[in-house]
Amino acid sequence: MLTFLGFAMVITFMFLIMTKRLSALIALIIIPILFALFGGFAPKIGPMMLEGITKLAPTGVMLMFAILYFALMIDSGLFDPAVRKILKLVKGDPLKVSVGTAVLALVVSLDGDGATTYMICVAAMLPLYSRIGMSPRIMAGLIILAGGVMNMTPWGGPTARAASALHVDPSDIFVPMIPAMLAGVAAILAISYMYGKRERARLGELHLAGDDIDHSEISVSQFPDARRPKLIWFNGALTLGLMCTLIAGLLPLPVLFMVAFSIAMIVNYPCLQQQKDRVAAHAGSVLAVVGLIFAAGIFTGILSGTGMVDAMSKSLLAVIPDFLGPYLAVITALASMPFTFFMSNDAFYYGVLPVMAEAASHYGITAVEMARASIVGQPVHLLSPLVPSTYLLVALAGIEFGDHQRFTLKWAVLVCLCIMFAALLMGIFPLFSTL
Repeated sequence: MLTFLGFAMVITFMFLIMTKRLSALIALIIIPILFALFGGFAPKIGPMMLEGITKLAPTGVMLMFAILYFALMIDSGLFDPAVRKILKLVKGDPLKVSVGTAVLALVVSLDGDGATTYMICVAAMLPLYSRIGMSPRIMAGLIILAGGVMNMTPWGGPTARAASALHVDPSDIFVPMIPAMLAGVAAILAISYMYGKRERARLGELHLAGDDIDHSEISVSQFPDARRPKLIWFNGALTLGLMCTLIAGLLPLPVLFMVAFSIAMIVNYPCLQQQKDRVAAHAGSVLAVVGLIFAAGIFTGILSGTGMVDAMSKSLLAVIPDFLGPYLAVITALASMPFTFFMSNDAFYYGVLPVMAEAASHYGITAVEMARASIVGQPVHLLSPLVPSTYLLVALAGIEFGDHQRFTLKWAVLVCLCIMFAALLMGIFPLFSTL
């Protein structure tokens, strides 16, 4: 019963948002409540929802202040020089813009934080896409694909979860996977090249960066009065310091962004009215993203609290016949795509993976090999409606969540398969056990 309810709830949710019958915000709240009531969980539904919201509260706070911080940096003109430089280099060529998007996203996502990557990359690249006439779906797709591959770093999250769940060293998982990750990077660059060629054929090579254009006047900021060109070095140093402390993990992310936002606001806009204007200018985007995050808390809280996640995991494991046992590493790699799409990373790595690893050990497949296989599906995972930062990306890019999924999912699967095949060819985890 729980298995049926779980899969029915997820499928109903996906159908409604992908067919645009409900917005993601409403569907995340209403659908799980209806299924929980149908399953007889009415007395417990309140605590379950509250627990889910509580778990996502730090993420909501972090994103709220992160959005405000980078909005201030954009308004003040911090990213203007970078955008001018990129414009000068690409010279209106859609191919260079597309490949440049992928390269920029791969570099920026090294910090392992999706929200930061999305804000920086969209701020730098969206003006180019708008001026040239390229589809922002391409930009969003390339950025999230790059983030999916770089999410496999130990500080990205999944590798650390797999290591702790199976009691292995994170470096033993990550270091051997680097060549396979490079195969994924090559696939992303190939995809960006293909779309760049297609867009070049459609739009032609525009001359945006000719001598007739004054690059000094190009700005990402939509509020000319808010620009602070004299403070660009201070803002750059503050942002660099923020990124360094973020990577070093000196303070929790919500606290870091709260402190950085406060400093940036005081220095750039000391007048109280100016501060109010800056917050008001970006309140809409903050409310939209944070609202979705807390709505996702209701969805995940009910999914976990009712036991649907556990039931779904056990039912999926039960359908694997004995003769497939020697192939459990490959099965885990393939299963990591739908598993981490339909459930959280925590549910997969702490609920499903230990069970599969225990079964695989009877066939001579080691825990570290299973851990490596389990992180293959991360490019698909980031497209899940349960990943809060993905809502930030689509909001910043100005596209619909369902459109983003339909456009990117096939390429995410392709990147995952490239990573898996590279790992198999290099013996990072086995195709089958000979034990």
